[in-house]
Amino acid sequence: MGYIYLYTGTGGGKTTNALGLALRSVGHRRKVVIIQFLKWWKNTGEYKIRKRLEPYYEIYLFGRKGWHGLSNLGEEDKKLAKKALEFAKKIVREKKPHLLVLDEINLALYCGLLTVEEVFELLDSVPKKTDVVLTGRFASKELMDRADFVNEIIDVKHPEKIVTTKGIQY
Repeated sequence: MGYIYLYTGTGGGKTTNALGLALRSVGHRRKVVIIQFLKWWKNTGEYKIRKRLEPYYEIYLFGRKGWHGLSNLGEEDKKLAKKALEFAKKIVREKKPHLLVLDEINLALYCGLLTVEEVFELLDSVPKKTDVVLTGRFASKELMDRADFVNEIIDVKHPEKIVTTKGIQY
């Protein structure tokens, strides 16, 4: 496997960091696959751009429609997270991308939708040429220890009202 990059913390920008690496990779005509755990909304820039960046960029969403917050996760969410993980195994085996982004996998682990052992099994199957990016709040110590690069995104300041600007937050 290549390197593991982990972005965690309570500040915004974890997915954005991963997307920056994806854009750089695509610019060099390197194959990128993004698998988003817990996400379902298709009105994001990273999803909408997919056809224009083919054949180097693919993105897949594995979240329950309408899901918001950690308080209402259930069996369907667990099934979707496991489906995403199995899909990731298939992708690394069949497509061998240069960059694999597992967006919000840290949060899926934190919520008990996946186990660290399951994620390690996936990481152990990643080809040598593939770098992996793990994003999401509350990364486990085990994942941080396994990663080559760990960045914690902290929230230093933000407006009182939640900002959602098209092209910036989504």
